[in-house]
Amino acid sequence: MSRLFCILLSSLITPLIAATHVHEYHLDNGLQVLVKPDQRAPLVVAQVWYKVGSSYEETGSTGLSHVLEHMLFKGTKDHGPGDYSRQIAALGGTENAFTGRDYTAYFATLAAAHLEQVLALEADRMQNLVMQPTEFTKELAVVKEERRLRTDDSPTGLTYEQLQAVAWRASPYRNPVIGWMQDLNQMTLSDLQTWYQRWYTPNNAVLVVVGDVQPHAVLALAKRYFGPIPRRTVIPLKPQLEPEQHGITQVTVRAPAQQPYLMLGYKVPVVGRTTQDWEPYALAILASLLDGGESARLPSELVRKQRIAASIGADYAPYTRLANLFLFSGTPTDGHTIADLQQAVFDQITQLQTSLLAPAELNRVINQAVAARVYEQDSLFYQAMQLGLLATVGLDWRLSNVEIDQLRAITPEQVRTVAQRYLIEDNLTIATLAPATP
Repeated sequence: MSRLFCILLSSLITPLIAATHVHEYHLDNGLQVLVKPDQRAPLVVAQVWYKVGSSYEETGSTGLSHVLEHMLFKGTKDHGPGDYSRQIAALGGTENAFTGRDYTAYFATLAAAHLEQVLALEADRMQNLVMQPTEFTKELAVVKEERRLRTDDSPTGLTYEQLQAVAWRASPYRNPVIGWMQDLNQMTLSDLQTWYQRWYTPNNAVLVVVGDVQPHAVLALAKRYFGPIPRRTVIPLKPQLEPEQHGITQVTVRAPAQQPYLMLGYKVPVVGRTTQDWEPYALAILASLLDGGESARLPSELVRKQRIAASIGADYAPYTRLANLFLFSGTPTDGHTIADLQQAVFDQITQLQTSLLAPAELNRVINQAVAARVYEQDSLFYQAMQLGLLATVGLDWRLSNVEIDQLRAITPEQVRTVAQRYLIEDNLTIATLAPATP
């Protein structure tokens, strides 16, 4: 990317964000409504987010949120199994859902003229879900098979799951979103019905609409279809505070695999969960510096220059409900060991802890973030997802408008400080995949 192009993008980002105003409403029953007009195409994205995911689940009951997501497509009092998907398809739209650690979300993308039909269907399944035993049995079997494919029969998936399981002592992030197989085997229809009644209420939900709409018209539709749904008491979760870690935690996963695999996870703060507001943004810059394209340090140094890694990456999500992990993951090349790769990553971390970034390198990372932010605005779905995510994890959706300014304000000294403060042994969990003979 040329420097001139980056400068142009930087000058475009401020008016681009300022021109897109989000309208926020709250219905009497507690439903939060966020509307963002975008008239570039006659389309609309409607998303309903519920503040419940795997981090809300108790020991022995993991997987409830994800299985319930599947069941929401299996009919209500007025609509049979699959009717929701068939109606959206008949309108020329697409739909789906996803479950995370902190949320469950349902979405549809279609012509703006059909927004009313989507909201009517979403309001219906918020309050009138019917869970038939036969459908529950079928969907539970689907989820179990999904777990086998993505985790049990996936060496890297299994390694990631074990990393999270041993890294966290108290945090519910130790449990997989899809649930432990033992808990899925014990799940009952009654468990799911109780979970639905507990969390699926308008005062625990966020409706996000982005596209070719008028805010007052969306509010009128929200009042018509969601307004009559009564609110229910939502009992807050007790805090599950992670105790201080003392030394490195390690786990070895033995599974049939072609190559070894390494994961490093450092406990780090996230936006809204730290005494220093700038720290998560410095960690985001750090992740981009290490793994922000082919010019980033990890692929440049470990893959192309030293040829120690066949693949290597870093990842950090700054917007989560609880403290998160700063992750490294990779595979060594033939002729090198996991120990070689691990030491090479440690060397990169040491360099970050002892040397300041050059201004040119920091500017490159920030310019890439600006460019990515501009391109993301082309997606109605991403715009809606960003609003829903922030609102659901307990943050102000307005953070989406200041993210670039926060990143621009990060200094080389702050990047070094977070590397020194958080990328240390007392925050580290190491997970190693050791290929086993089938």
